[in-house]
Amino acid sequence: MVYFKQYYLGCLAHASYVLASEGQACIIDPQRDVSEYLTELEAHSLNLKYIIETHLHADFVSGHMELAARTGAKVVISHRAKAAFEHLAVKDQDKLALGKLELTILETPGHTPESICILAEAREEIDGQFESMLFTGDTLFVGDVGRPDLVCHWGFEPAEMAAHLYDSLQNKILPLADSTLVYPAHGAGSLCGKNISQERHSTIGEQKKFNWALKPMGKDEFIDLLTRDLPEVPKYFTKAVEKNRSGAVQLAALPELKELTAEETEARQKRGALLLDVRTADEFCQGHPAGALNIGLGGQFASFSGILVDAEREKIIVGSKEEAEEAVIRLARAGLENVTGYLKSTDGSPIETWKKAGLKVVSVPQLSVNELAMKLKNDPKVVVLDVRRKGEYVGGHIPGARSVPLSDLVNAVSDLDKDTTFHVICAGGYRSTMAVSLLLQHGFESLHNVQGGTMAWRKAGHDVDVKEITACQSNNK
Repeated sequence: MVYFKQYYLGCLAHASYVLASEGQACIIDPQRDVSEYLTELEAHSLNLKYIIETHLHADFVSGHMELAARTGAKVVISHRAKAAFEHLAVKDQDKLALGKLELTILETPGHTPESICILAEAREEIDGQFESMLFTGDTLFVGDVGRPDLVCHWGFEPAEMAAHLYDSLQNKILPLADSTLVYPAHGAGSLCGKNISQERHSTIGEQKKFNWALKPMGKDEFIDLLTRDLPEVPKYFTKAVEKNRSGAVQLAALPELKELTAEETEARQKRGALLLDVRTADEFCQGHPAGALNIGLGGQFASFSGILVDAEREKIIVGSKEEAEEAVIRLARAGLENVTGYLKSTDGSPIETWKKAGLKVVSVPQLSVNELAMKLKNDPKVVVLDVRRKGEYVGGHIPGARSVPLSDLVNAVSDLDKDTTFHVICAGGYRSTMAVSLLLQHGFESLHNVQGGTMAWRKAGHDVDVKEITACQSNNK
């Protein structure tokens, strides 16, 4: 019998896998916190033989070192990775035995130079039906392929990597049987691709039909399409790669999380610590410590923390003890480890602690999309600030809205008029409070958060504009 399970982390849009045969198991692209895997292995009496990394991940820090330390399994990674830890370096067509399965390594450079895919096939008769499985890492997603620009820091040009990816797809992926199951390392929302599908697995045959990158085309056309309109590269990506190359410390070695009084928290804030408010948008807008950054635990917390938070800066959590403990794990997944404490709660609320200490609490007015529509009708000069990515904005935005993507916002504040009242909107209300908190940190005071975002705007039947971004729309003075 073959045992198989996919794990999916929504906050990173990350998929990892346990595959086993005859009591021997491998884990592919593990997340930073490994307790779930260990529980699964024990529950099914599985011996972990291999921990396989398809490449040096940029968007999250892997748990391969902790798994190896706690199980004795071998870490398997491409010989091109130049990994600094003990590992089994593999090359194209190398074979790994796993019970009745055979794992074949396919070198598929393109997303990164060291990218590999793993083809799992039966090497002898197996009870029950077994279709070959291809674990594609970031080489091939459902509906897309890995972006080619994440290794520019190391001297590789996007067009160069796109050319390699074209060859990998043509020579290694397309020749496989249509029935081969495809299991990528990411789903929709990951910054490792541009337009990844919501589906979390597929087949080679389905991808030939629906994935633009597997359609018949020449190399030059492929390179042009793949390198066009690439999204921003989050600043934490290069640090995550290097942490994965050297191997991350075990989570138990991270600093102890301490409960802090309001006075202790404020003193640390004055010395440079970041107050990271992980509560919901509504809770944040109702009241938060002055200067706090809001990134709610309810969404893609790890990814946005990696984009917006300085990895080296001390971080103090605003939220419950349970939320703080969860935040520590999620931050560690993105390589953000310097979390030292959380603000004590009074009567179940950290803000009550802050208030009772006589410290400044800031609230932010919120309005519904219908209220915003009425304001725009009565005063066309009302300013709407759309903080979605440019591609989202172009696909449909409130008429007259100004586009400043969240990742660009800090660099754009000098172009924004602090005397203007900004009505901040995103897709669903998650990113807009991040933007509001950033603007508050930079001295903006007249801000409104739009609840429900553009999805609520469309659902309410209000008009959208699909015109391209113009110079005047992106000039926010």
